[in-house]
Amino acid sequence: MNKSDCSENRMHSPQHIVRRILVPALIFGMVVILADRASGQATASNPESLRQINVQEHLGDTIPLDLEFTNHRGEQMTLDQYFHGEKPVLMTLVYYDCPMLCTLVLNGLRDAVDSLSWIPGEDYQLVTVSIDPRETADLAKAKREVYVNSLNTQVRADGWAFLVGEESQSRRLADALGFRYYYDEKKDIYAHPAVSYILTESGKITRYLYGIKVRKQNLRLALLEGARGKVGSAVDRVLLYCYQYNPDEEGYVLMAGNVMKLGGGLTVLVLGTVLGIFWWRERKGARIYRTHTTEGQNGRQ
Repeated sequence: MNKSDCSENRMHSPQHIVRRILVPALIFGMVVILADRASGQATASNPESLRQINVQEHLGDTIPLDLEFTNHRGEQMTLDQYFHGEKPVLMTLVYYDCPMLCTLVLNGLRDAVDSLSWIPGEDYQLVTVSIDPRETADLAKAKREVYVNSLNTQVRADGWAFLVGEESQSRRLADALGFRYYYDEKKDIYAHPAVSYILTESGKITRYLYGIKVRKQNLRLALLEGARGKVGSAVDRVLLYCYQYNPDEEGYVLMAGNVMKLGGGLTVLVLGTVLGIFWWRERKGARIYRTHTTEGQNGRQ
């Protein structure tokens, strides 16, 4: 068989045919997908708006607690009414008519709350604020009923507040939290990140929790951190000592150094307790022996 025959056979081989058909098809498919994604982005035609969808962490800053909103009962409230009693606050910024992302964020938040043994309104406070100034208290009430009624855990009367308000108020709150969003007029939607916030009872930002799913451990430790050890059991406070937040992991990771320190402290405590018991028993035995010896000598006299 000459070289031309070999070349012809290779051209008609199944592998060669697959390469000739599939490779161009895959390239064409990728071009179509990328073009579709580009056209589907609410802000693709406006690079400046893309930079507005972000989170700028303001850890350690305090949000303005004098901001005024309307709660799900139609009552005018200021934020400071939800910050009290040494309870940490778990806050989210969404809008109730959101077609997708906000619902996923609230669903994830509900599942995380259900995973805890702590009671909203008693051990910590939940506050959800709408960034859409057109939304009403009735809409907030309806949204709240959906989520509170779907919880398996108990919720105190105002343990999970759903608020609406003027843009001047929600925008100030978003700016203080570093929550950067953009309203697309053509599609009538808000483009925004998925993030929840942990704050102290004084409004100080202590942690950002990213994503539509909040892991139980992250939420539990973040609330402990926000409460500065004033909620939870002694075991919870030990966990907070052993775990520290790692921004790269976007969650809490076990700190080997702290675990070793804790283990060393416990070892000293256990050894001290055991030696103390031996010492006490030895002294008690010596006293009994002396007592019996004295009684025996008195009896012989």
